[in-house]
Amino acid sequence: METENTAAVEISEALLGESRKSKGDEFHGVPDWRDQITIRGLTVSALLGTLFCVITHKLNLTVGIIPSLNVAAGLLGFFFIKSWTSFLSKFGFSVKPFTRQENTVIQTCVVACYGLAFSGGFGSYLIAMDERTYRLIGTDYPGNRAEDVKNPGLWWMIGFLIVVSFLGLFSLVPLRKVMVMDYKLTYPSGTATAMLINSFHTNTGAELAGKQVRCLGKYFTLSFCWSCFKWFFSGIGNSCGFDNFPSLGLSLFKNTFYFDFSPTYVGCGLICPHIVNCSVLLGAIVSWGFLWPFISKHAGDWYPADLGSNDFKGLYGYKVFIAISLILGDGLYNLIKIIAITVKELCNNGSKQKLPVMQEFPGSEDSKVLVEQKKKDEIFLRDRIPSWLAASGYVGLAAISTATLPMIFPPLKWYLVLCSYVIVPALAFCNSYGTGLTDWSLASTYGKIGLFIIASLVGTDGGVVAGLAACGVMMSIVSTAADLMQDFKTGYLTFSSAKSMFVSQIVGTAMGCIIAPLTFWLFWTAFDIGSPDGPYKAPYAVIFREMAILGVEGFSELPKHCLAICCGFFVAAVAINLLRDMTPSKVSQFVPIPMAMAVPFYIGAYFAIDMFVGTLILFVWQRIKRGEADDYAGAVASGLICGDGIWTIPSAILSIFRINPPICMYFGPSLGS
Repeated sequence: METENTAAVEISEALLGESRKSKGDEFHGVPDWRDQITIRGLTVSALLGTLFCVITHKLNLTVGIIPSLNVAAGLLGFFFIKSWTSFLSKFGFSVKPFTRQENTVIQTCVVACYGLAFSGGFGSYLIAMDERTYRLIGTDYPGNRAEDVKNPGLWWMIGFLIVVSFLGLFSLVPLRKVMVMDYKLTYPSGTATAMLINSFHTNTGAELAGKQVRCLGKYFTLSFCWSCFKWFFSGIGNSCGFDNFPSLGLSLFKNTFYFDFSPTYVGCGLICPHIVNCSVLLGAIVSWGFLWPFISKHAGDWYPADLGSNDFKGLYGYKVFIAISLILGDGLYNLIKIIAITVKELCNNGSKQKLPVMQEFPGSEDSKVLVEQKKKDEIFLRDRIPSWLAASGYVGLAAISTATLPMIFPPLKWYLVLCSYVIVPALAFCNSYGTGLTDWSLASTYGKIGLFIIASLVGTDGGVVAGLAACGVMMSIVSTAADLMQDFKTGYLTFSSAKSMFVSQIVGTAMGCIIAPLTFWLFWTAFDIGSPDGPYKAPYAVIFREMAILGVEGFSELPKHCLAICCGFFVAAVAINLLRDMTPSKVSQFVPIPMAMAVPFYIGAYFAIDMFVGTLILFVWQRIKRGEADDYAGAVASGLICGDGIWTIPSAILSIFRINPPICMYFGPSLGS
């Protein structure tokens, strides 16, 4: 599931108003939009953006599930600036007060930066073009041509991100008032982040934030030290160390069922909703527990028995294409559903008459809420971003991109790029609207649709590269557009200027265009990216290249019964989604998510065990001390993920200098067995 995964928490603006009853008139001194963007804030944004890019790359290249890091960005931004101002104050320096608006700008900048590590395709469409993925699929595989290879290069990747990443920011700016104020879309993650930032900047909230930061620091240190300790036992090769610990026995270990002691995956389990973690485990049980052993028994009949473990004409082909069918079934269902909801809501809004304005009664709670609402509206609309600027920005960037992209990817002709830019604002609107309703961005689904359409239009002569590049164009625009609207919602609720949000998003995107490729290059040069037996399998590289080949060649080369099984799982994904939508919430909350189930089909069951351990810890914690779990689970998860993510940097440096771990801890059957 190449998608950012966030819990769709229902949070109303009334709750926000309620949580701020006692603040009196503290919102009257809102700083000018220029004062909300500071040098110290941008410096912290760059540091956190680098950290989160490393974490995102690591998750992208291993399992592809990216938990929402918005809250962690807000918390760490608060921690760094507060630490800096406290340090300077102790030495008698006069420091500018740290406001919720500056905190919001930092969070926006960081999210824009690390968002490009996801939508930039470093774990999917970009490295699907490389020679390693081409050879992994097989040089004699129909449709897999040597001409359709473009190896990662630092400069062309930076150039590609620069020409496509800013378009999404300009595509929906004129609709910010409609999306945030008129339709009052929830954007649950943006609202939750706003609540957190607002709470930080009160006395009681700052005290809790301090405790959360200390908690995060403690688990960050533990995670970093544990990852360092694990490295000493990981030896040379891919069968040593705690990452290959047969914790559930050697028989289950052969089917990838083991706990691999990964702080990152346990942290993901703590931060992802229970249903996501349980869906991943269910997918692992269905695939590695039953389906693959069943298909393996038919080796020699359904497919040649002497094929390698990574040959697409054998078991490997079933793994990849069944995963694709689940992903497409889930993605297309949700796409159609969200478009239908969007059309219905737009029709309803068009037919509704304006609501009568409530009369204010001095001293009443309604009056306070209305005054606060009026203040939000006033600040959000005060610093206007001219529509002509947005339109001319989009047209100008589209023209530059249309001329430039065919130079980077020759099979992607200029008229295909131009057609994409004509259509994509409508898709960006659908994705942003859907994210506002459900908190689920379908950027990768829109990208896959673009991939299939362009690959089939271009055909055998370059269709694979053209399809993958078109996928990148679609993903980048619809993803950044949804992120921008999410951040506009956060800014609206924290009394931040829309102009400061827009400028910080542009600055964060510019940072991401440099930082995301640089941090990926660290992984690329230090590790064997894409090796099926290594820690960084880059599973979506193979899946995306196979999708492009499928778009060009069709289904003719699939193994025996593979297409029938794929159709069955596609229908099952649609049926499961229908069940989720048609049953009452007390039942639907236990219905699995097909896209989450698809991830272990290809990768293995080990990370599902880790994530389930995380969700089990959270479940027990919530049962014992609900309030404490709600307050600190995010901090613990962020600490575990960040600590393990940061260890990747020294680990990569050691690898670049060919310094190998001194010990190989290996497990095998005893001599007597």
